[in-house]
Amino acid sequence: MIRVVYRWHVTPENFEEFKKIWSITTNRIHESVTGALGSFMLRSFKDEAEVITIAKWDSLESWKDFWGNENPKEMEAMRKLGNRISAESFEEIEDFTR
Repeated sequence: MIRVVYRWHVTPENFEEFKKIWSITTNRIHESVTGALGSFMLRSFKDEAEVITIAKWDSLESWKDFWGNENPKEMEAMRKLGNRISAESFEEIEDFTR
C-alpha cells in the first residue's frame, strides 16, 4: 500500500466548492480507477488556505498509471479552484487508525 500526499492552496472563498468537487472526484476515482482505495482531506488550523488530501493506493505502479503526466483529467475541476503545490508518494509501513 502507498499513500499520496497532495498539498493544495485553496482560498477561503473557494474552499466549500473545492471540498464538494474533491468529494465527487475522489469517490469517482475510487470507483473507476484500478488500485485507488479512497482518500481523506485535512485543513490547517494555522493557515486555512492550506489543504492536504491523502489518497490510498494499492501500489505505486497503480498510482503512476493514474498520475501519468501529473495532470489527470479527473482532477481538472479541483485545479480550477485550488493550486496544487505538490504531490508525493509514501510507502505505508503500518496503519493503526480505526
